[in-house]
Amino acid sequence: MSTFVLERINVFDPASGTRLEGVDVCVSDGVIASIGTVPPSVSPDVRYTLPGHTLLPGFIDLHVHVVASKTNLGANAVMPNFLAALRTVPIVRGMLNRGFTTVRDAGGADFGMCEAINTGVLLGPRILSSGKALSQTGGHGDFRPRSDQLMSDACGCLGRQGAIARVVDGEDAIRLAVREEILKGATQIKVMASGGVASPNDSITNTQYSEAELRAAVEEAEAAGTYVMAHAYTPRAIRRAIECGVRCIEHGNLVDEATARMMVERNVYMVPTLATLDHLLSHGPALGFPPESLEKIDAARSVGREALRLLARVGVKAGFGSDMLGELHVHQSDEFVARAQIVGNLEAIRSATSVAAEIIGEAGVRGTVSVGAKADLVVVAGDPVADLSLLLGQGEHIPMVIKAGVCVKHAGQLLEPVAA
Repeated sequence: MSTFVLERINVFDPASGTRLEGVDVCVSDGVIASIGTVPPSVSPDVRYTLPGHTLLPGFIDLHVHVVASKTNLGANAVMPNFLAALRTVPIVRGMLNRGFTTVRDAGGADFGMCEAINTGVLLGPRILSSGKALSQTGGHGDFRPRSDQLMSDACGCLGRQGAIARVVDGEDAIRLAVREEILKGATQIKVMASGGVASPNDSITNTQYSEAELRAAVEEAEAAGTYVMAHAYTPRAIRRAIECGVRCIEHGNLVDEATARMMVERNVYMVPTLATLDHLLSHGPALGFPPESLEKIDAARSVGREALRLLARVGVKAGFGSDMLGELHVHQSDEFVARAQIVGNLEAIRSATSVAAEIIGEAGVRGTVSVGAKADLVVVAGDPVADLSLLLGQGEHIPMVIKAGVCVKHAGQLLEPVAA
């Protein structure tokens, strides 16, 4: 790997809250080698002079669906595999362009897609894949239409590139499904523990999966050295998931104080997803989002920001999640604004850096600008802590992105990878 220096740049480390003005940062062999003054013994391959720019950790989005190229998730699930795969290309490139160097896929991304990025065939962020999310029959991942003749395997979605979930019922079947997803490269397991907005046939207030099924998923994930993240909206669904050993709750819009305090006691994280509901309500009808799903958005959207306020007050650690679908992927960074309105710019940035890194078990490795940390970095033209708008849009104010010590965006342009 090359060695390069970022000269005269301002450095902000969200993890410690420290700020340095006009220093030199040396990146070597994929890690941050020095901050401040570059040792005389270092002979960098290239130097980038960046006065007035701010260096931040690369952003981490903990809730994406890179295969969701259409807003209607049911339509993605029946899309031809090759077409579904090709439609992910602009999605992951866009994420990297906006400064997201790691994303946790909450259902859909497979081993082949991750390998394409890891080996330089495809330009995109590092993906932590959940494989196919697990849903009960009639649950949040079951997009079959209501009919008298239900086809097996959720319309064949197990083998579909564009499907975000697979339908599986029963404790033994859950165990097998978790083992299969881990065999296929999942870095964590996603389960649907309540109804949701995007699924047409279930109420948000439903609880899904029995406690025995949830515990089976957790036991198998822990046996493989990983954890379970659970889609859950209501206090009842969240508490059931926590009691069964789930480590991270997705969405959680209807959480109450008693449940939030339970999360603190059990060291359980939350990944709220606020901005996506705003955009689904505005643009969903024109993009084919199911009408029956649109009716459910207001109930979750109206309380989502109050839930974030509650989490902050009680002390639940909340990571950044965008959960954009289809044409709405371009609004990924709007989640920064949705959070900043409640917790301020600094905490919004921390949710996508130091807090997100802790949630994925990489505190001190990613999500920080410190010596020895992985060189996943973004360069912002200005001070985003003072002006959060610099992080919005499609990366117009992010001239440089560094992923694993390699400059993948320079002078505002993505640099094409060289396949291994």
